[in-house]
Amino acid sequence: MAVNALIDTGAILALLDRGDPWHRACVGAFADLPLPLMTSAAVLAEVFHLVGDERRAVAATWRFLRSGAVTVAAIADADMAELDGLMTRYHDRPMDFADATLVHLAQRESLITILTIDHDGFETYRIGRRRSFRILPERQPLRR
Repeated sequence: MAVNALIDTGAILALLDRGDPWHRACVGAFADLPLPLMTSAAVLAEVFHLVGDERRAVAATWRFLRSGAVTVAAIADADMAELDGLMTRYHDRPMDFADATLVHLAQRESLITILTIDHDGFETYRIGRRRSFRILPERQPLRR
């Protein structure tokens, strides 16, 4: 199963919530990407924390995750030093653990595309210190 892109917390939440301002943009970008998208358990922990305990939202999240659209890549003990290094490097950002796992997975799995609404973070982060992410969907113009 070839994976060509990563998916972040905000994009998953936007896909699931029709009222999210990023919903339409994420749905459009998601439709153009080959599946599955890769994520980490840290991202899923954030997703479920933010979804909360509302039963319909939790059920919708599980349906999405079990649909085959997302695969969860393992983060092992051997990856911890790299994650620590990333969070230290981007301490002024600051980079959270979930973002560190995605940047690490991008480098480890040779991925450059990420479905995220966190443009500020992923425009700053580098894969292997040099390569920029290809961020989908494009940054949304501010609405007045």
